[in-house]
Amino acid sequence: MLYKDLVIIGGGPAGLAAALEAAEQGVKDVMIVERDSGLGGILQQCIHNGFGLHVFKEELTGPEYAQRFIDRLDNAGIEVLLDTMVIEITPDKRIFAVNSEKGVLEIQAKAVILAMGCRERTRGALNIPGFRPAGIFTAGTAQRYVNIEGYMPGKEVVILGSGDIGLIMARRFTLEGARVKCVLEIMPYSNGLTRNVVQCLEDYGIPLRLSHTVIDIHGKKRVEGVTVAKVDENLKPILSTAEFISCDTLLLSVGLIPENELTKMTGADFDANTQGPMVNQRMETSCEGIFACGNVLHVHDLVDFVTMEAKFAARGAAQYLKEKDGPCRKMSVIAGEGLRYVLPHAVGVEKMLDEKQNFFMRSIKPMKKARLSIQSENGTIKTRMLSYVKPSEMINIELNKSEISKAAGHLKFILQEEGASDER
Repeated sequence: MLYKDLVIIGGGPAGLAAALEAAEQGVKDVMIVERDSGLGGILQQCIHNGFGLHVFKEELTGPEYAQRFIDRLDNAGIEVLLDTMVIEITPDKRIFAVNSEKGVLEIQAKAVILAMGCRERTRGALNIPGFRPAGIFTAGTAQRYVNIEGYMPGKEVVILGSGDIGLIMARRFTLEGARVKCVLEIMPYSNGLTRNVVQCLEDYGIPLRLSHTVIDIHGKKRVEGVTVAKVDENLKPILSTAEFISCDTLLLSVGLIPENELTKMTGADFDANTQGPMVNQRMETSCEGIFACGNVLHVHDLVDFVTMEAKFAARGAAQYLKEKDGPCRKMSVIAGEGLRYVLPHAVGVEKMLDEKQNFFMRSIKPMKKARLSIQSENGTIKTRMLSYVKPSEMINIELNKSEISKAAGHLKFILQEEGASDER
């Protein structure tokens, strides 16, 4: 059996940032376990720019952003196990993993950070009728084919879902010579960043059809087209609006699912809205000494926020290794009106990592102008006016330790619309 102070499962952006921050915090014996043959995770296939504006104040591509962290690993003395799949983790932080060289590995860790990321929702989750012809891809798979493997999946493309990967692939396919006929979105608003709607669709004349979905896929050996229809306010297709669109490729960009199969083995409590574990102010799950960060915790819009959150988790793990548990007043965090969720789910005031605490949240609908207020049993703690919010763009707000200390009972976050949305 191997013995480690801190084991980080996952070598993507969250795992890399957490490992380096832990080393900087004085944790000596850090190991990253990664199932892929290289580090960087999904960033390695994201060759477009737009990464690092918050962390590095530069506009980098995904591989460039990842390399900034990878280059620092050796000097930090961090051990990396590649091509190694973790297959089990126990509540007492024993990790079982396998690779082709060493077979089964058993690792006893004093602390664990979960950074396994997420995976794409597939056609099977959508229940679209039709045969199973070639030419149906998730957007991330198509991105890997084009950017890493050098293959073009098709020439005439329809994209279902306006998530960021789908929007970026609409532009990528166009640049490679394919014709993207349209992007369909079942919701009345886009589920991608506004900048991606503008830069990836509008700049290339690709139509975005809101409140539309695919109701049939045609073709047996290869996709020959799709039938699309408008949906009503209950998201049910309006059959009288059905329309056939010929294409040889259907890309699905319909949401991401945090990969929490290992997390469930620890017995940690879960949030039904994020599909990730519930965490406190230092990103610690309800299982003592096991922390979580990145897309395994909740799906992010910007990798910069992943890095910020991973540093919290690393600092939390370092604090845990130094101090273990002690008395701490815990205050629950509640997502109230207008919000789908708020992280962290609880705050232990005496165990805060510094004098400020970041809270991450998402709205339930687009709002042109909204008032965010944070309340406790003692009344309103803080308010902020937001000029524009949408579910796909994370809201991040800081509270001072002094503000949280004055609260009683709970922290309740409320987002109230004060202006009509102009979202298309």
